[in-house]
Amino acid sequence: MSRFAKVEQGPPIEVFALNQQFQADTFPNKVSLGVGAYRTNEGQPWVLPVVRAAEKALAADEKLNKEYLPVLGLETFSTAATKMLLGADSPAIKENRGFGVQCLSGTGCLRVGAEFLARILNYHVFYYSKPTWENHKLVFNNAGFKEPKEYRYWSESTRGLDLNGLIEDLDKAPENSVVILHACAHNPTGCDPTQEQWAKIADVMEKRKLFPFFDSAYQGFASGDLEKDAWAVRYFVSRGFELVCAQSFAKNFGLYNERVGNLTFVVKNPEVVPKVKSQVTLLIRGMYSNPPSHGARIVNHVFADPALYEQWKGCIQTMSSRIIEMRKALRAALEKLKTPGDWSHITSQIGMFSYTGLNEKQSLHMIEKHHIYMLKSGRISMCGLTPNNVEYVAKAIYETVTNCDTRGVATLGHKL
Repeated sequence: MSRFAKVEQGPPIEVFALNQQFQADTFPNKVSLGVGAYRTNEGQPWVLPVVRAAEKALAADEKLNKEYLPVLGLETFSTAATKMLLGADSPAIKENRGFGVQCLSGTGCLRVGAEFLARILNYHVFYYSKPTWENHKLVFNNAGFKEPKEYRYWSESTRGLDLNGLIEDLDKAPENSVVILHACAHNPTGCDPTQEQWAKIADVMEKRKLFPFFDSAYQGFASGDLEKDAWAVRYFVSRGFELVCAQSFAKNFGLYNERVGNLTFVVKNPEVVPKVKSQVTLLIRGMYSNPPSHGARIVNHVFADPALYEQWKGCIQTMSSRIIEMRKALRAALEKLKTPGDWSHITSQIGMFSYTGLNEKQSLHMIEKHHIYMLKSGRISMCGLTPNNVEYVAKAIYETVTNCDTRGVATLGHKL
């Protein structure tokens, strides 16, 4: 008998299984709204022009070789990424209290940071928003945390942030709990706290002695403004919090398959930095030893060239603006059709994703009847909408909301 005979079939990862379904579908008007990856108005992936330029320059540089990077990665990249997050004039950087470590995109940053907190600082409880990105719980559990807990975030009735529920849940959290916070463009809801609400969140976290772990997957990509999208992290630093932040360059550079990430640490005392780095070095050494160089060199090359850096900022404006235009177009089409419900949340949300308000049954109906592939939670990727398919998607939502039986289910802000 095989030693592997007792292995049970694991559940599929929804977003990737959905993409496989989409690829196999032969329906000519099918639409993919599941995977979180930028698409052009023609529905095609986009390699940023600055990325092409950087790759050509790197390929022509015969001084570069294929030697291992240090365990903590390309230092010039991490320094630049940390400055992008905290601001070049950040006191944490000037006082040598803020530093970065190159990791394997946002997920790798989360894993290394969580394992450090669990193994080195002995934190065992972590909180994540309800709902959140589905990988948060898996990563933190696998990193050694023992007690996953949720804090309320999304209000079904208002299609916005449940601030009172959030504050109430964090106010009951045990001291030294780690709280995962989305720096901007909350995934999956697209609903962010205002600056005043962030201040209240900081107040309760300071009071309860909770540890902030920011996930910054969309800086610049969300609003088109690097400074605006980093506001929450910088505010917590200004309040004196020690924190970590997982930075991903998948979205804002379009480097999805290069796995480029930076894990930023902010501490109170610069004397602990060498000790922290030494422990992170050992964790990474036992995990993947050292990171790949190509993606980090691309980002570093762009950051080091003022002209390319400005061109890159133009690219993120292009991407964020297209998403905003698709939000406006979808809302306008839904309202033109007089689709039941209030659709203002489509344009008040920000970033790549929208929590449409469709429930699981309606989302499955969208797939089965209309060949529009979306998560069962009702989350859609706004990047999958184009000028050519937005009317079709709106009509499908109208038909679904009007005809899909949802007796007893609260949806779209009212009972259908």
